[in-house]
Amino acid sequence: MKPAPCPWVKTHCEKEYHDREWGRPEHDDRKLFEMLILEGMQAGLSWLTILKKREAMRKAFDGFDPVKISLYDEGKVDELLENADILRSRAKISALKVNAQAFLAVVKEFGTFDRYLWSFVNYEPLVNQREKMEDIPAETDQSRALSRDLKKRGFKFVGPVICYAYMQAVGMVNDHLVNCPQYNPEPAADQG
Repeated sequence: MKPAPCPWVKTHCEKEYHDREWGRPEHDDRKLFEMLILEGMQAGLSWLTILKKREAMRKAFDGFDPVKISLYDEGKVDELLENADILRSRAKISALKVNAQAFLAVVKEFGTFDRYLWSFVNYEPLVNQREKMEDIPAETDQSRALSRDLKKRGFKFVGPVICYAYMQAVGMVNDHLVNCPQYNPEPAADQG
């Protein structure tokens, strides 16, 4: 089998994301929060749409600072809904504050969001050996468990499919196909 990037990679933007971020274990709380927000924003849209608007959302959402976002009021929501550079779903924009507050509550309880999140995979990436895209499930037992717990804690836009995409994005799951140059069955050293 000839090495090739995962088949979902079609554009330069997707290739950059695929090669530099997707499936790489992430442990920085700010980055974990950003990706949780972006995955929720993606619901019903293509990931390419999110990637194209990511920088504008980063700017509009105060660098994905959960403390600042937790203080958003209706005026800020209205301001964001006027911003043509970002996704302008009232439900998704309103969920920002709710998710930031829930995120901060998890950090208070566990010390870091990283410690909480990675407990769902026993603090080790799940390394799969998938040969074709059809082998990748939309959700798993772990993503269902994560979804249930996040919802119980008040998070929005965290269904099991979104949670599985999130787990892939932050490297809790390695779903690069085995012939992809980015597939590496060995977890990176010193993962926290």
